[in-house]
Amino acid sequence: MSYVSSMRCKECSREYPVGAFNVCDFCFGPLEVVYDYDAIAEVTSRERIMSGPNSLWRYADFLPADYNPDVDINAGFTPLIRSKGLAEHLGLNELWIKNDSVNPSYSFKDRVVAVATAKALELGFDTIACASTGNLACAVAAHAARGGLKSYVFIPSDLETGKVLGAAIYGPTMIAIDGTYDDVNRLCSELAEEHPWAFVNINVRPFYADGSKTLGFEVAEQLGWRAPMHAVVPSASGAMFTKIYQGLKEFERTGLIDSVQTKMHSTQPRGCCPIATAYEEGRFVIRPVKASSLATSLAIGNPADGYYALKTIEASGGSAVIAEEHEVALGVKLLAETEGIFTEGAGGVAVMGLKHLVELGRIQPDESTVVYITGNGLKTTELVADVVHPLHIEPTVEAFEQAIAASTA
Repeated sequence: MSYVSSMRCKECSREYPVGAFNVCDFCFGPLEVVYDYDAIAEVTSRERIMSGPNSLWRYADFLPADYNPDVDINAGFTPLIRSKGLAEHLGLNELWIKNDSVNPSYSFKDRVVAVATAKALELGFDTIACASTGNLACAVAAHAARGGLKSYVFIPSDLETGKVLGAAIYGPTMIAIDGTYDDVNRLCSELAEEHPWAFVNINVRPFYADGSKTLGFEVAEQLGWRAPMHAVVPSASGAMFTKIYQGLKEFERTGLIDSVQTKMHSTQPRGCCPIATAYEEGRFVIRPVKASSLATSLAIGNPADGYYALKTIEASGGSAVIAEEHEVALGVKLLAETEGIFTEGAGGVAVMGLKHLVELGRIQPDESTVVYITGNGLKTTELVADVVHPLHIEPTVEAFEQAIAASTA
């Protein structure tokens, strides 16, 4: 049973009954889900969680929807890997990699869509939809296919081929729009008023966003029921960033872990960095930008949760850093060469952001650190085409030896 008590405006604190809407009708602030933490604390325990399924639904007590096997594709509970090569490269003694690129549709978006789809069914919807930079389209289409639901996914028309095919294979109605993600999102907001569909990141967004809390829950459990000193997170809308911290704090509030001292660090690419720029300039007002980045999954120029990401940075004593555009592919390559993990551009931004944080002295060698890898590189192979160079030879031993000698030189 879900322990949701109501929905509440994050700005004016007005409360609402649970339903498919995401904006306060008084002040137009965003709504969030309200939980009965006392009731959760009475039933939850480490043993109860560990006896649950090997998916995000082991944390069902903290989620806004009940488990529904009809749409479950086993999202979550992905590996937390102790880094060796990357840690040595950066001079860190305790670095962990949260590898969410191995989710069923190959990104963390399976988490949020799993929760949103289960809630959509509870609310009586038979169609799910989304505005997407790619990964969300794949997750929505996959969950809809599992549940026999209709689905509509809206994407920018210049999306990478791997993400287009990765969504289209599940059979959604797919609409490519000439414009940026922000243009796509505005259109979907209008369509949500016209069609009785569950737009996962619009009218059911409060439930959708809480799926990201499981990235905090899992890391705490996988670290032996403790929070890390630092969390390095790639940021687009800012929602995942804030929810990871919320998840850690919810575990603290219900007695599952000790006091959370985690410093939250947001990483963004130079071509789309409204949150990091606001942090650097010491303001809490997000100035929208026209997104243009190689890390397309982070290309949201007007981040819906940007202000709350900045407040999370402030509350945790964290920071924000910017990866240059030429560093995005280099970060992808560095992670692959040191850890055997092939990530998309967002992961490259996270890795280079981590590197800058170490260089700036914000992360010390002996402090436990988790870097979040949120998507798979096989969706964005175009990104690394210029940083990998296979040797091309004639089929002779002599040609091989000459090529090896030349490459070594």
